[in-house]
Amino acid sequence: MRIVAGTLGGRTFEAPRGHRTHPMGDKIRGALFNILGDIHGLSVLDLYAGSGAISFEAISRGAASALAVEADKVAQTAIRRNIESLGVDEQVQSVRIYVHSWVHRNNKTFDIVIADPPYDDLQYKTLDKLHQLVNPGGVLVYSLPPGTRLVLPETCQKLSEKTYGDATLVFYRILPSVT
Repeated sequence: MRIVAGTLGGRTFEAPRGHRTHPMGDKIRGALFNILGDIHGLSVLDLYAGSGAISFEAISRGAASALAVEADKVAQTAIRRNIESLGVDEQVQSVRIYVHSWVHRNNKTFDIVIADPPYDDLQYKTLDKLHQLVNPGGVLVYSLPPGTRLVLPETCQKLSEKTYGDATLVFYRILPSVT
């Protein structure tokens, strides 16, 4: 795999072997970050991180920090090796935990949250809560099979939806809660 653009553009990194992860391809990852635009100085949460590709692309394009959350041991090992080989240990952290467990234990929020869950095991109760991890004004992005529908609150303003083959990217702006 390779980083598409930015300061690390063209650098390659390892993808975990096996069928438990499905790395987001270069084309879709490039489109994702082109749609996001300028992310300089922002914090990124990479859920179901796989190889860490989203985290590395975000750092390459100017994000201040990224956190890669991945439960699979083989994938987590690959992420850690990639962090070291790319020299991004100051900006990218990784944790090995199931996303649904991490969501319930976490108290941090991020400017951008990107979720690319395994398509064969979509956990809707978890996916429907991810908006809580995004700072008001921030963006939540899902990569899902075409036709997948989520139930999100009114504070999640849908910005766009684009389908690329077997993946649909859905972008939401998180509006401040009215209390």
